[in-house]
Amino acid sequence: MATSTYLQNSHTGTGSSTGEKATMSLWVKRTDPSGDTRSTIIGARTDDNNYFKIRFADNDRLMVYGAKAGSTNVDIQTNAEFRDVSGWYHIVLQIDTTHATDTERVKWYVNGELQTIYSTGKVYPSQNDVNHLTSASDINIGCNAVGSPNEHFDGTMSHFHMIDGTIYPPTAFGSTDSTTGEWKITTAPSVTYGAKGYFILKDGNSVTDQSGNSNNFTVGGGTLTKTEDCPSNVFATFNPLGRNRDVTFSNGNCTATYGTSGTRDIVIGTLGANSGKYYWEIEIQGNANANNGVLGVSMDDWETGYAVAGETNQSWGFKGYDGAVQNNNSSVGGTWATFTNGDKIGVAINLDDEQGGLNKLYFSKNGTWLNGSDPSNFTSVVGVVGITKPENGNTGFYFPVVSDAGSNATPQFKANFGNGYFGTTAVSSAGTNASGIGIFEYDVPTGFTALSTKGLNL
Repeated sequence: MATSTYLQNSHTGTGSSTGEKATMSLWVKRTDPSGDTRSTIIGARTDDNNYFKIRFADNDRLMVYGAKAGSTNVDIQTNAEFRDVSGWYHIVLQIDTTHATDTERVKWYVNGELQTIYSTGKVYPSQNDVNHLTSASDINIGCNAVGSPNEHFDGTMSHFHMIDGTIYPPTAFGSTDSTTGEWKITTAPSVTYGAKGYFILKDGNSVTDQSGNSNNFTVGGGTLTKTEDCPSNVFATFNPLGRNRDVTFSNGNCTATYGTSGTRDIVIGTLGANSGKYYWEIEIQGNANANNGVLGVSMDDWETGYAVAGETNQSWGFKGYDGAVQNNNSSVGGTWATFTNGDKIGVAINLDDEQGGLNKLYFSKNGTWLNGSDPSNFTSVVGVVGITKPENGNTGFYFPVVSDAGSNATPQFKANFGNGYFGTTAVSSAGTNASGIGIFEYDVPTGFTALSTKGLNL
């Protein structure tokens, strides 16, 4: 969800809820754990003195907070802090106020593991207390429900289940993969939703209730965008946790917008690779030609200093303002092209078919491969940028990278790592993609795929 997007439901439904038991299960991928904002997953209210909210607090802990008659009646935070922007979290919250023991009344689980509760300031609900999560009249997903919409969630949600009247374990919604040991999604859980329960955001951006209760939501504000990124296939994005002095991230961290104060800022992708063949596209905006936009790959996930892509021996950068491709601050030669607003640059990297001890890097402009290159011809070296293998002192992986290169540069890069969007605009004519992983504007070269967890494991 974008920072202004939220869903709403008057929660009329059929039947009634006792409000003593509820189970919430959903998957989330955060995009802005900035440490100074509150990011609400769901807010519920009867009025402004009686409300309930579940959110990432400004300390990045998961928090459930509620008030009755204006006074706090529940305030429980996890001890753990959640700042990962590269993967998905499976969150399960159990509320059962029928327990005689207060510590049994609220439980958090993340990726199947019971969470330790933060000891300072905790408040458990009283026995048999009615929570507003399933009994309130107004429900917002993605922002607070008290007052005007605020404390918006910044990230992506999937498979949002709300269970009214029954407590389910995390294993009802996920399981441990026997091969990888990773926690994975159960896409069709066997659960009973209860009168006020619902199931939305199933494999897309549909807010129609899939539980059978017809507790449908509507988009209350902003634009709800579908994404290919999901708990079972995580796509690369830009990494906002890097050394970015004046870069603003949006659209699920797939758009990087440079300000004027932080020159020579480099932005690295969240996923890297050391084998395989990968393709992605980046649309140029913000007068990137005049303002020194650069894009390419880096062998390091944290560049030393504030170097521009192509100025170090472990990065290669395609510069829009003069159409040169550089490594270690020297041109690699060849006939390339300048790029400017609206141009879409394709990047392909072949880490399987090395020649002369070098891996291969290719660039295209608006669907045409530059310098006479053809990524689909694995044995050809025509027009190829030869890139050295990782050495000691770097990660051993290649990462997507963008940067600015001049004073007061303000380029904007809209990456399509396979989600099928440049910012909020869908690709206009999806190209062919034999791997079936990701949606791109232009044809994906033969043998190449998206830089995603499924793509990395082909």
